[in-house]
Amino acid sequence: MQQYDLIVIGSGPAGQRAAIQGAKSGKRVALIERREVVGGTCINSGTIPSKTMREAVLHLSGFEYQGIYGVNYRVKEKITMGDLGFRVQHVIKTETDITQAQLSRNGIEVIYGTARFVDPTHIRVENSRGVSDYEAAIIIIGTGTKPSVSPKVPLNGRTIINSDQILQMAEVPRILIVVGGGVIGVEYTCMFAALGVRVILVEKRPRLLEFADAEIVEALSYHLRDNRVTMRLNEEVESVEDTPTGVVANLMSKKKISGDALLYAVGRQGNVEELDLPAAGLEADSRGRIPVSPCYQTKQPHIYAAGDVIGFPSLASVSMEQGRIAAATALGIPVHSNPATYPYGIYTIPEISFIGKTEEQLTDEDVPYEVGVAYYREIARGQIRGDTTGRLKLIFNRETKEILGVHIIGEGAAELLHIGQAVMILKGTIEYFVDTVFNYPTLAECYKAAAFNGLNKLTRL
Repeated sequence: MQQYDLIVIGSGPAGQRAAIQGAKSGKRVALIERREVVGGTCINSGTIPSKTMREAVLHLSGFEYQGIYGVNYRVKEKITMGDLGFRVQHVIKTETDITQAQLSRNGIEVIYGTARFVDPTHIRVENSRGVSDYEAAIIIIGTGTKPSVSPKVPLNGRTIINSDQILQMAEVPRILIVVGGGVIGVEYTCMFAALGVRVILVEKRPRLLEFADAEIVEALSYHLRDNRVTMRLNEEVESVEDTPTGVVANLMSKKKISGDALLYAVGRQGNVEELDLPAAGLEADSRGRIPVSPCYQTKQPHIYAAGDVIGFPSLASVSMEQGRIAAATALGIPVHSNPATYPYGIYTIPEISFIGKTEEQLTDEDVPYEVGVAYYREIARGQIRGDTTGRLKLIFNRETKEILGVHIIGEGAAELLHIGQAVMILKGTIEYFVDTVFNYPTLAECYKAAAFNGLNKLTRL
């Protein structure tokens, strides 16, 4: 039996960063991965493929420049699933190679196979070569999630699919039904709408992306409708039928929706079935999420869990940080991180990114705030890029002028947010943006315009 100081299960963002933190601390580390390649869901079927597909859609469709060259402008007239898949596979291969090289460079032993607990300190790995047992003083679980399934939606991998099966579709559908108005469902809705697909989005809640700022989501909803997306909010699917001509979704309200294909994107389930958690004295909830403390420790003091398998926010960037913190804490290394300042990036079209509080949260907390808004259309770079629909919103305390939230919708939002993030974390005020010179022409100028807009509202009172 081989012994290690640290065993990490899962090579996604959380597992990879946990393993590297352990190796950098001089520990002997093993990383167990069920697939034949490293990277987990993030690189192989989730984050990287979907964001690469989005980039391919925007490029090939010419979507971003149709405002300048006209709605008929396209880089490629007939876009196929093969066109999208080609770029996706290229990026996946590159990213897995980079990840493998990083693990190797740090002296981390990668063990391929399915892991399960024998007891709290021993793990059995089964693969094509047989069964092997391993022991470690510290174990970190980073097994991620998989798409949830429902008996109401019989997946067939062709016309009724989940987000892992997108590229298995034989062709781009004319009409696509998307069930689920969360991040994944809305992102794919935007991509297919940009391709000219008629998308029908079904969501049982009254609005999309309930954790995001209402004004920003309202702007996104406007863009979706403007792009011929039909939104069926407050609706729930009762059953789905695979027909000779496509797919029919029967709603609880007795409505029927027909399309060429259906994407089921209602939640994700933790990858814990094969771990045999009870053998380690652990358990997961009904959605496969493992309960942890603020430092990602399970009820077994030497076992930690990080990443999507512990639940919200299920962002690759946050999973990386959780993995690093879990390993550092387990090894007694001081670490500082504040979840309140983690940024969110939602790769819709246009993309959304935000940090801090929303107007709704501040209203509930009785915090006196004011808002400053800048519009891409009033910024030279917005006109140059052809994105005249974006906006940047600064929320700040009326009395102290401290930044409380930054909310952006528009291309480049996820990059642009980091300026506001830095000022906010350093406890800067909105006056920082007034006194700072930004390169011209850049989208960063939105910060200065929004700051003036917000401060002008105070002077009028």
